[in-house]
Amino acid sequence: MRTNYEQEYIKFGLKVQYYRKLRGMTQEAFAEKVGISWSYLAKIESPTRAFGVSMETLFSIADVLEIPVSKLFEE
Repeated sequence: MRTNYEQEYIKFGLKVQYYRKLRGMTQEAFAEKVGISWSYLAKIESPTRAFGVSMETLFSIADVLEIPVSKLFEE
């Protein structure tokens, strides 16, 4: 994905990974709860490439992690 915000996408994915691991969830279990495939989640969490998500997926991720959406964008 070409974007001017590559680093922000990567930081977002790493935040998702951080909170998922904090909750003790595997990628497979977390992806199932969010309603996405494991491979899609792996792309989101990738530290080497930017990968965006829809608003629907964003809200679902935050719901499953039981955190406000804003936590995924904090520095």
